Parts: sequence; structure tokens; C-alpha cells
Amino acid sequence: MWYNNILETIGNTPLVKLNTITKNVPGTILAKIETTNPGNSIKDRMAVKMIDDAEKSGKLKPGGTIIEGTSGNTGMGLAMAAIIKGYKCIFTTTDKQSKEKVDALRAFGAEVIVCPTNVEPEDPRSYYSVSSRLEREVPNSWKPNQYDNLANSQAHYEQTGPEIWEQTEGKITHLVVGVGTGGTISGAGKYLKEKNPNIQIWGIDTYGSVFKKYKETGIFDKDEIYPYITEGIGEDFLPANVNFDVIDLFEKVTDKDAALMTRDIARKEGIFVGNSAGAAIGGLIQLKDKLKPEDVVVVIFHDHGSRYMGKMYNEDWLRERGFLEDEKLTAKSILAKKDATEIVTLDSTKSVLEAINTIKSMNISQIPVTQQGMIVGKIAESDILSALLENPGLKSAAISEIMTATFPFVDLNTSIDKISSLINKENSAVLVEDESGKIEIITQYDIINAISG
Repeated sequence: MWYNNILETIGNTPLVKLNTITKNVPGTILAKIETTNPGNSIKDRMAVKMIDDAEKSGKLKPGGTIIEGTSGNTGMGLAMAAIIKGYKCIFTTTDKQSKEKVDALRAFGAEVIVCPTNVEPEDPRSYYSVSSRLEREVPNSWKPNQYDNLANSQAHYEQTGPEIWEQTEGKITHLVVGVGTGGTISGAGKYLKEKNPNIQIWGIDTYGSVFKKYKETGIFDKDEIYPYITEGIGEDFLPANVNFDVIDLFEKVTDKDAALMTRDIARKEGIFVGNSAGAAIGGLIQLKDKLKPEDVVVVIFHDHGSRYMGKMYNEDWLRERGFLEDEKLTAKSILAKKDATEIVTLDSTKSVLEAINTIKSMNISQIPVTQQGMIVGKIAESDILSALLENPGLKSAAISEIMTATFPFVDLNTSIDKISSLINKENSAVLVEDESGKIEIITQYDIINAISG
């Protein structure tokens, strides 16, 4: 047996029991592995459904252009379907999304426009607004609008819900889903509640999003909105696909817990998934006291870990955000082991001769150069030697004439591996701002001292 095209392989994704990461959570915990869809995410389902419906209604015409605001996964599903069906794609996304997601969309031949995250949805620069403007400007174009297009939730009512019901033989008691557009939880949840009204539908939200408070109070609170890192869930508006009547409760999960849990799923279950799966499991663990041993819980694992290699699966990215605290040495721990010495600097107006005398008297090989108190460059023994061999008269010149680019700056959470990679022939040290705001220097000697100490 074979399939006529890649779109026919969407759906019928496996349900896999989790054994380690949820060992302290009562009940049988099953993950719906949506990464086995051809676009590696659950969004393939609704992308094709939205296109099919638009074709039937005449909104999408032959040779048309699909324009959509997407965090990456919906775009992948739309781009894949567009190739098979003969459409062009233009996507807008936010600068919060991982580079891997943007690169994947471009690999499918889509044009991708990256817009700022930290603006209101109504702002003309937002990825919502830019996609709407393009729809007006580009001839023969159609915007699916995954947030308000009810074909999104209908796809999950027709596919995801029935699959879960059949795979659990009707034994499911709880469905746990990260909520972004709301299509998955609302569509699958509606179907499951029609089968058994006692099934609990739990939505996972993130801090900085409006869903939880709106569900609990009916108030859309703009003060709840602030930038967050977690991808694929949470919103700063209310998409039409979020059916609050179907969702029994929302649980918020922090960016840090979601990121670290995403890594744990890979390390403890061998399942390579994205950020929203980490949030979903984090939320489930927070809600574990609401579960009983006989419960059967299905958690949606929305997308694949390969789209987060530069983020949740990158230790330096985690350290920079203070998410990872492990035994590896960081700039902070190197400074803690270093003798307290005042960093020596020279103003850029000082002469080369003064720099030579400072290097000799202090027995150091390089000095950061300042201008109005700010570090703007560096001068090293080798710089002075090269300059004087070329022109001995430079002794009286200002060091600004021969200084080179400043040492790289790192933050306190930067790992020893990253610091070592920055120290090379051009840079014999790195600079770091300590907790009091004072600039410190880390040299190769300081790294060796920290390791051996």
C-alpha cells in the first residue's frame, strides 16, 4: 500500500505511555505524539482542513497566495499543502520564534517576514497586522487566520478527538493541552465531552497570557500581558477558536519550568519534543493532586524538538536566561574564585608611552581602553610592538590611534566553554559586569585557576 501524496499521511499519530517523568503523578499518563505528522506537528491537521474549506467556499482560487501569521508550525502545514496543491505562501512571524522554525518555512519555498514580538496585536508592525495588510495588497490572496477560522477546531473535532477516544477505548478521563489558537483543545475537547461529559479538559497557559484570568473571572485584563519566552501557547487576545465552555480549567507554567521540562522529556522518556510539550507536562505535574490512580490522562505533544535546538536544547541559551544552574563553571563562579583586584584601564587620550609604562609597572599584557568611562577598545603588548616597529614616532601618539576592538562582553551565567571559545589570538580575555555593576576581566589564567581550584 502507498499514499498518493504526503498529505494523506497526516493523522493517526501514536499514543505512548509516559513512565519516568510522570512517575509521581497518579493515573496512566499517555502522550499523543503529533511529531509523527509529516510536518512534525499537530498543525498539519488544521492547515489542510482550512485550505480544503477555503477551496470549497471559493475563497482560495487556483494559483493563489496563502498569507498567514504563524509561529512556524501552522506555516509548515500550509506550505506543505501549498506545494501539493499549487499555491504560493507568504508568512509573517515574530522575532521570538526559533531560527529553526523560520529556516524550515523557507526550506519549503515560503517567503517569511519576521516582525517584532513586543507590540500590541493592533500595532501595524505586529505579525497579525502585517499579514492582514499583505492580504489586502497581494492579488488573489487568502489569509487562513488560524486564530479565528473555526476550520481549525473543526479539524480536531473530526480527527484528533475521535483518534484519542478510539485509542483509549473510551477510557480517557482528562485531556491536557497547551492553548495557543485554541483549536486543538476546543475541537478535541468538544468531541470527547460529547462522548462523555465527565471528561476533564485542562488548558495549559503561560505567564504573560490572558487565558487563565479570563476563564476564571470573565475579565480581559491587559495588565496580565507581558513578553514571555514559551512558544506556541498563550495569547494577548482571545482567538475565536478558544471555546472557554469546553475548557474546565487553565494552569499557568513559567518559562523556566516549561524549558527545563522540555529537555527532561527527551532525557527521561526518549521523546524529542518542543516547548509546548514541556509546558503541558509541567502543568500536569502542578495539577497532580487533582488526579486519582484510575485516571487515564492524555497529553498532547504538539511539535518536534528539532525546532528548538538554538533555545531549550542549547545550554548557553538557558544559562543566559538563568534557567540552568548546574555544576558547570560560569563567569560568576570564575569571578568568585578570582582574587579581588581592581581592573586597570587607560583613557583613550593617554599616550602610547604611558601605556608601555603601565604595562611594565603592573606586569600585565593587555589593558581595556575607556572613553568617558565606557570601555571602547583594548591595547595589548603585541599591538604596541607592531605599531612601534612600523613607526617609532608613535610613542607620543594617543592610544586611540593603535587600540583594537574591545574584549567580548559576557554575562554572569555564560558557561566556561563559551568563555574559553571567546579567548583566542585576537582576544586574550573577556569582560563581565558583576552583580554590583562593576566591570571585571577574565583571562585564560583565571579560567585555569578556577578549574584547578
